[in-house]
Amino acid sequence: MALREENRQLKEGMLGRARIDQAMGVLVALGGATPDEAWDLLREVSMNTNRKLRMVAEILVGWPVGGSLPDDVREALDAAVGPRRRSCGNF
Repeated sequence: MALREENRQLKEGMLGRARIDQAMGVLVALGGATPDEAWDLLREVSMNTNRKLRMVAEILVGWPVGGSLPDDVREALDAAVGPRRRSCGNF
């Protein structure tokens, strides 16, 4: 039973990491961030919205398709990007 639980947790962790990588790609492609900046932005938004990093990643991955971000995530992302803003970085 413990082996099944460990296996489940490992699969969940791998899926979460894949989502985080995809969210970083969204920030790189649409926000003009570098991969390091994208990681920092995800962490900052997670902390400022009291959402798990995995949940912020899920939201950002769905954003290009869904068309909008929850207000708290959008505001935290805008605040985090502000000091790093580039000419094409606008959320």
